[in-house]
Amino acid sequence: MAWRAAARLLLPPPRLLPPPPRRGVAACIDPSAGLTEEQKEFQKVALDFAAKEMAPHMAEWDEKEIFPVETMRKAAQLGFGGIYVKPDVGGSGLSRLDTSLIFEALSTGCTSTTAYMSIHNMCVWMIDTFGSEEQRHRFCPSLCSMEKFASYCLTEPGSGSDAASLLTTAQKKGDTYVLNGSKAFISGGGDTDVYVVMCRTGGPGPKGISCLVLEKGTPGLSFGKKEKKVGWNSQPTRAVIFEDCVVPVGNRLGAEGQGFSIAMKGLNGGRINIASCSLGAAHASVLLAQEHLTVRKQFGEPLANNQYLQFRLAEMATRLVAARLMVRHAARALQEGQEDAAVLCSMAKLFATDECFAICNQALQMHGGYGYLKDYAVQQFVRDIRVHQILEGTNEVMRMIVARNLLQG
Repeated sequence: MAWRAAARLLLPPPRLLPPPPRRGVAACIDPSAGLTEEQKEFQKVALDFAAKEMAPHMAEWDEKEIFPVETMRKAAQLGFGGIYVKPDVGGSGLSRLDTSLIFEALSTGCTSTTAYMSIHNMCVWMIDTFGSEEQRHRFCPSLCSMEKFASYCLTEPGSGSDAASLLTTAQKKGDTYVLNGSKAFISGGGDTDVYVVMCRTGGPGPKGISCLVLEKGTPGLSFGKKEKKVGWNSQPTRAVIFEDCVVPVGNRLGAEGQGFSIAMKGLNGGRINIASCSLGAAHASVLLAQEHLTVRKQFGEPLANNQYLQFRLAEMATRLVAARLMVRHAARALQEGQEDAAVLCSMAKLFATDECFAICNQALQMHGGYGYLKDYAVQQFVRDIRVHQILEGTNEVMRMIVARNLLQG
């Protein structure tokens, strides 16, 4: 596989911003703990790629709002363009747990870019899983290589958390659908090539929704202005607009009325993916805080000697490990098709994104005024993962899913 070759070919890269952790602290938050040797190998490939190809450019991509297409294509050469997609169409065929390890590792180098890659992977998996053989072989190879990029189109200006109320329509005319409507907050919108779109082909509610795959350049497909965002600046975000947009029936994934189910199944994995990106940002922030406490002196001694800050650092490390364990447990459940997998994914997304944001924010606080400067990476981790509590289902919706499961019996 690609990552095996990369493990031999990649030169040892410079480490991400902090030096090696001291006094055994790294051991207690070691992301490789409990993994197989094979998992440790491709985790190292991802960490090395993050340190060499992503971390040095993270601030520039953010400041100049650069969509790092060529860097992502390099990642795809390692097998990271279709991580949990079947090998016969160019995917790596890895498990959900393996995928989580990779996204966590890549996110230490640039959370924003990794988050887009996670969405791209989700789209390719949806085509691979629910598409026909013809669709799989038509779309997936170029997406797995990241020759082409994909966007997930569910949210609309009037339907966010209430996704089943979406209004974009697809009227069937012969062997085509005619789409009208718009999607909001679409990652990659306007710059990507393939759009996985949820639209209404039937009556109200989730059973009236179908899933179509559109390609850039389709007549009637256009895009809104590029949004100005707090974080996630290495990926463009735009509205996607459909005006009498004609799409072949052969571009529908699954049966009519199956679209909402496809969208939700995609999001189960998407929630694990985005939680994993949060883990990477939090891990990097703990290391940055640890180093800052060691080198920064106040009142004549290092901040690391302050017991209050020691306790806060310990809490950060503990929360990081707890979140990581929860995410990996949910990833295994999803891979195995356990009955409670969707709820566990919601729990993991809720806990990990909340806790990891708190960890990054506390790391910024430990840096004092320096943490608020863009010269210091910790502020970018804070900005980039704040949105993880909102997308792939808000954390309020995650609470609703968990509560419903608890009370339905």
